[in-house]
Amino acid sequence: MTELGTDLLNVSVVEEGIVMLRLNRPERRNAVSIALRDDVSNALDSLAQDESVSVVIVTGTGSVFCAGFDLREFENPDVQERLWESSERWHDTLRTFPLPLIASLNGPAIAGGFDLATMCDLRVAADSVYLARPEIEWSPALYSIVRDLIGGALARELSFTNRRIDAAEALSLHLLTRVVPAGQLDSATLDLARQVSRAPRDALMRTKASAIAASRAATGGQLIW
Repeated sequence: MTELGTDLLNVSVVEEGIVMLRLNRPERRNAVSIALRDDVSNALDSLAQDESVSVVIVTGTGSVFCAGFDLREFENPDVQERLWESSERWHDTLRTFPLPLIASLNGPAIAGGFDLATMCDLRVAADSVYLARPEIEWSPALYSIVRDLIGGALARELSFTNRRIDAAEALSLHLLTRVVPAGQLDSATLDLARQVSRAPRDALMRTKASAIAASRAATGGQLIW
């Protein structure tokens, strides 16, 4: 399993059936560059075919879960085609991954980091975490993913306003599954992953397929942003 890891992405088997992906760009607040997006997509594609895997945890190194896309790349005209190709693949891979994904929010989830968390099926967060969507100031915010979780009225408010949400409010809105003291985040995430992994892999895959189908049905057969 470790062969799936790279300098930017740590991949480890936590215990039987449970794999962790850890974003490893703490100096950039785990901003997802083209390379890191491709590393995550490659790892998930491989894990989807691994019959020993039942659930995947996604977390970050350092004090931030993920600060979104690396905006410096948007200023480089030489990488624009690769940037958008990697972005399309990143979103499609995460949203159609056939097994449960659990986001373990060790710190703030900002912009594309907010999207990464909400593209996962379940979210466990430290009580100090906040979520924010500042990308509305320069690009469209992803709407349908959040609408799936909390409904249209709240999804529109959060998409249009860039209002920061603390962990307690996010839990009350069902944007988060569980909130725990920071020192208990790892154990709480693992407890949830163990609960999920008790189910047969086939049952998990069929349930996830139903969830993806419901999201498609709500948007006319496509997974739109």
